[in-house]
Order: sequence, then structure tokens, then C-alpha cells
Amino acid sequence: MSIIKEFKEFAMRGNVIDLAVAVIIGAAFGKIVSSFVTDVLMPPIGFLLGGADFTDLQVVLKEAQGEIAAVTLNYGSFIQTVVDFLIIAASIFLVVKAISSAKKKEPAAPPPSPIPTKEEELLREIRDLLKK
Repeated sequence: MSIIKEFKEFAMRGNVIDLAVAVIIGAAFGKIVSSFVTDVLMPPIGFLLGGADFTDLQVVLKEAQGEIAAVTLNYGSFIQTVVDFLIIAASIFLVVKAISSAKKKEPAAPPPSPIPTKEEELLREIRDLLKK
């Protein structure tokens, strides 16, 4: 039973829950950005490049023979994925930067004055007596 209890304590920590929520939101955000790139951004770019659809760009390494499918190098899909990544990375950077700047910047508290030790107090008293 102690393993179950330890796991429950671990899973209910704030950091683990926050991480789980972040992963779920990140996955959904990734899908949104992928759809944006695939459905909104890449068609005009393909149109400007002569109607090329990036997902169709490929190099045939071996032609299809009978029922054996052709062996292709799909570099268009790779380009699509790289663009997805760059846009997601830029978006996350901007979101994190906005959140960081939105946080209230609290002024640093002045450091507390050091409390003199008994030895220091005695040395000060001796110094003051010598001055007199």
C-alpha cells in the first residue's frame, strides 16, 4: 500500500499536474498551428511557386512494380514539418515573452542589516572607550 500512497502523493503535486495540463494544451496548440500552416500558409506559398503542393514534393528512388509500391523520398512533407516547427517555436516564444512581461516586477527588497554578534558589540564598546 505504501507504493500506491507514494504514487498518489507524487501525482498530486502541483508541478506534475501543471506539467500534464501544459502537455495537453501544447498538443492542442500544435494541432492548431499545424492546421494553420497546412491549410492557410502553405497553399499561397505553393501557388507562388507555380502551384506546387509541398506535401506532393518527392523524389522517386524506385518505381512501382506490380503491387509493390514505389520507394519515394518525401522531402515536401519534411519541409512542411520544418515550417510547422518554426511557427510553433516562434508562437511559443512570443507567448512566453508576453507572460514574462505581464508578470508584475516586484522591486527587490533591501538586504536586512546584519545583526552584530556579541564579539562585534564588545569590540565596538572597546573602540568607543578608547576614543574617550
